[in-house]
Amino acid sequence: MNIAICFPGQGSQQPGMATAWADVPAASRWSEADEILGWDVSRLGTDAPADELTEPLNCQVALFVHHVVLFETWRAAHPEIDIAMTAGHSLGEYNALHAAGAMSFEDGLGLVEVRANATQAAADDMPGTMIAALGFEVEEVSAACAQAGAHVANDNAVGQITVSGTPDQLAAVKDLLAEGRGKVRDIPVGAAYHSPHMAAAVAPLGEALDATAFADTTVPVIANVDASPHSEGAVWPDLLRRQVTSPVRWRESVLAMKEAGVEEIVELGATAVIGPMVKRIDRSIARTSITAPDQV
Repeated sequence: MNIAICFPGQGSQQPGMATAWADVPAASRWSEADEILGWDVSRLGTDAPADELTEPLNCQVALFVHHVVLFETWRAAHPEIDIAMTAGHSLGEYNALHAAGAMSFEDGLGLVEVRANATQAAADDMPGTMIAALGFEVEEVSAACAQAGAHVANDNAVGQITVSGTPDQLAAVKDLLAEGRGKVRDIPVGAAYHSPHMAAAVAPLGEALDATAFADTTVPVIANVDASPHSEGAVWPDLLRRQVTSPVRWRESVLAMKEAGVEEIVELGATAVIGPMVKRIDRSIARTSITAPDQV
């Protein structure tokens, strides 16, 4: 069976998510992260409360390390399995690139730290937030966004769209969708991710990306911004720049994996996020979500 390895993004974290994995050899990545970044990353995986773990810097760095631990543990347990491709939702794309050999753990960790700080600074400079439009067609939500000045941030699955903008813009989107058959829910985040609100983050992240050596990948990686597979390392600084302000085309990415012959998606994360989305997109794709060591 052709298998794709996928990683979720922000929002998938859980307090104490590293505790159950403390005895696996790959858990040493936490202490390695402490040394690389020069602060107590390990505590985020074991002792940080939920509110601290939702802060952009803490969340993004902790998830990157946690996903590396899960991937290395899974890979060690299944050396016989050939991976067809990898993909990651938003932040998870950095793990997808690391898993495919595009960059080292140290380089990936450093980029994630820069990304987290840059997006937080952009949010402070241009405040915004997000809503989820559930049960609507993407065209319907896009039309409402165009009228309100808001932006589609994630096309996650059939009937699962997220929107970024200012509170006033999002209130207008809610009004425009009020007559529809779906529901609109607030997302408790302090930034309008994957939209022009994040424009100020592009330059500092871009500088770090240009300073990083991206290798050609061992397997194709599906990019968020164009839902296409890429194997050349040289294309990723541009794709990751664009990812900051562009929608995550996850529904199209899953369909692209299927078109490329993927029959099963294995999700590695603290909670099962991608599996349920894949189920909504195409039930014919087998789904495995690994969130605990006994599932490996």
